[in-house]
Amino acid sequence: MKLTVNGEAHEIATATLAELLAALDYEGNWLATAVNSELVHATERTLFQLKDGDQIEILSPMQGG
Repeated sequence: MKLTVNGEAHEIATATLAELLAALDYEGNWLATAVNSELVHATERTLFQLKDGDQIEILSPMQGG
């Protein structure tokens, strides 16, 4: 399946958002995720089915001041 993750094209054989995060070595419920500009809550990631052409944004909080 062809996906765009944080602006980069990927071809990945995953079905759910949780599987994608694991395949890309993203871990933790502290991540913010959006698919096609819609926020996906951490509790929904294991059930959220990805589709060919989806655009995914993965954000992590930064410390600083």
